[in-house]
Amino acid sequence: MPKIMRTVRFTEMANGTAEEYAFLQRHERAYIRELPARLIAALEQLDESLAGYPVSRLQHSLQSATRALVAGESEQLVVAALLHDIGDGLAPLSHSEMAAAILRPYVSDRIYWIIKHHGLFQQYYYAHHFGGDRHARRKYQSHPWYQDCVGFCENYDQNCFDPAYRSKPLSYFIPMLKRVFAKPLDGDRAATETP
Repeated sequence: MPKIMRTVRFTEMANGTAEEYAFLQRHERAYIRELPARLIAALEQLDESLAGYPVSRLQHSLQSATRALVAGESEQLVVAALLHDIGDGLAPLSHSEMAAAILRPYVSDRIYWIIKHHGLFQQYYYAHHFGGDRHARRKYQSHPWYQDCVGFCENYDQNCFDPAYRSKPLSYFIPMLKRVFAKPLDGDRAATETP
């Protein structure tokens, strides 16, 4: 009977065998399948994040997702709205890129681009108060998804700090999140976005 492998034997990746890498791949696949649970836990942690706003980052995220849902956006965009600030805790100066990197294998190229750039586009609402350029997003004005990102920020981000807004609870969005993260997209992600 062959010995059951519990860990790989190599201490340098260059010395790994095909058997060891197959073993690690099985573990990695299982770990990837557990991503929705880790994302839900990270969202719950947003309830104890950045102070000073009238709602927590979790409530902001739930407002964003609820507004996208009510507007009839695709399930991918609703989940992206839910996760758009998930990087706040670990990447406060580049949270957009972190959220986009998490979403990239699972959403259309358009949605990935919107989430990746929403932090810059959002500066339109406040940069001028600090001597910054509120129109910095214009450098992307010729991009085909420029207006989509403007719309995301206008409709699902800048207006989502209202303590009186009745958002859906996180539990409502969990099945959507699990569906979106069920399988990475292949090929042309833009073509896979469905309403």
